[in-house]
Amino acid sequence: MHTAPRETALTVTTDDGPSLVGTLTLPTGPGPYPAALLLYGSGPLDRDGNTDKLPLNLGRPLSEALAAAGVATLRYDRRGTGDSPGDWRTAGFTDNRRDAGRALAVLAAHPCVRTDSLAVVGHSEGALHAMALAARYEVRAVVLLAGFARRGEAALRWQAASVLRGMPAPLRLLRRPLAALGNRALTRIRQTRKRTARMYGMPVNARWMREMLDHDSRHDLTAVRAPVLAVTGDKDIQVPAADLAVIEGLLPAGGAEVHRVPDLTHLLRRDPARHTLRSYRRLLREPVDPALLDLVATWTGDRLGARIDETAAEGRKPSA
Repeated sequence: MHTAPRETALTVTTDDGPSLVGTLTLPTGPGPYPAALLLYGSGPLDRDGNTDKLPLNLGRPLSEALAAAGVATLRYDRRGTGDSPGDWRTAGFTDNRRDAGRALAVLAAHPCVRTDSLAVVGHSEGALHAMALAARYEVRAVVLLAGFARRGEAALRWQAASVLRGMPAPLRLLRRPLAALGNRALTRIRQTRKRTARMYGMPVNARWMREMLDHDSRHDLTAVRAPVLAVTGDKDIQVPAADLAVIEGLLPAGGAEVHRVPDLTHLLRRDPARHTLRSYRRLLREPVDPALLDLVATWTGDRLGARIDETAAEGRKPSA
């Protein structure tokens, strides 16, 4: 009979005050266990990668798949989401990265976790933070789901053009005026020093956007020495699948296993039909692609080693 993994609450204290509430999922059987930190995309995401309008429901199936492979996981509510206090609109891109670093340190310090067998698994923005952590800390495996390898502004412009191509013809005819509006918004965001700003009547996390625009994930990738699994869907309209070749080229020879998955979308569901932004609501009624979950769990479990000799040297814990 299948035994469900065990879950327990775990709190991450950040550098500047708010404590982030998360879930530690443990495999069945005796520990300590290899462990992975789960990181998600942009916006007010809870520990399962959900917002009110975009319930990705990635955290639980991913943690359960990894637990079945003998790997513990930590996932947490971002600032101002779920049970975590704070305001996500004032948190910068670098704040999110520092929070992820603190979470990795908390995970490494847990008595049920092997400090010499840590992984980071990131989706979208979370993949960028996974690159950054792998460049700074000693981890044994890195999983990048829909991560890009370019400057943030270039990635944002690619995304805007990609989404526009899937819009109805009348909207596509407005490409130039829409681009002009977008350029003016980016200029205003770069000029302001405020954490938040209003753009065309909408509140915007201006600090996050400024930092994201200037972030170049290639710098972190060149410092990663752990093995990397990079997966992007062939129908991802938010991240260019062509960047898989860049990721592979920036890592040491043989250091990356890349998969450009047919019909896989940014939501980590497959869509055999013509895929556009309007497909998202339909796809979110379906589960995360089971083949993807199996790939991530099997690959991570193999790299971390569910059974490691107890006499092996203990790895370095990330500093607090």
